[in-house]
Amino acid sequence: MQIAILLYDRFTALDAVGPYEILSRVPGAEVVFTASRPGPVRTDMTSLALTADAALGEVTAPDLLLVPGGPGTADLLSDESTLDWLRSLDHATTWTTSVCSGSLLLAAAGLLTGRRATSHWVCLDHLAAFGAIPATDRVVIDGKYATAAGVSAGIDLALSLTGRIAGDEIAEAIQLVVEYDPQPPYAAGSAATAPASLIAALRASDLVVSI
Repeated sequence: MQIAILLYDRFTALDAVGPYEILSRVPGAEVVFTASRPGPVRTDMTSLALTADAALGEVTAPDLLLVPGGPGTADLLSDESTLDWLRSLDHATTWTTSVCSGSLLLAAAGLLTGRRATSHWVCLDHLAAFGAIPATDRVVIDGKYATAAGVSAGIDLALSLTGRIAGDEIAEAIQLVVEYDPQPPYAAGSAATAPASLIAALRASDLVVSI
């Protein structure tokens, strides 16, 4: 089973690495990081880069496609070469997936039209402009399309997919291996529970870049 993870300038690291940590452990999985050209690709924080081992044209028929989000999403929403690549791969995938604002790329490619999808809370409303139906769930599965909310939700997405692909016992084993047992010290991890003043402050700050 080949899993292709798209990289692009200013993607968010955990959007890609979180699902990678889970999905790479699925028996028989082969993960390939791909970008417009092979080599290091910088994240939105610039201090970290992941290496793309394959150019987009070298990845043609993965079983699972994962598109991370990040500020760099905005630059790709009208990039026809990337959108065409997404459309082309979607014909072959068993699962087409995204984390955070990566769902906007899937929607811009026309893959989520009329389907429920989620995204980071800052850009969730943008999905409707591309024909998708915004949902506030942490993970949304509609047919073969699976989307996750912001950043850390990619881990939940990957575990959900692992259960469907390899069975609940494998998913539970991987969850235990990586000791994924979130117990956050604060209740501000969702726009539904965070203080309204904090949400307003973040919308006005540089910490969250809205597209």
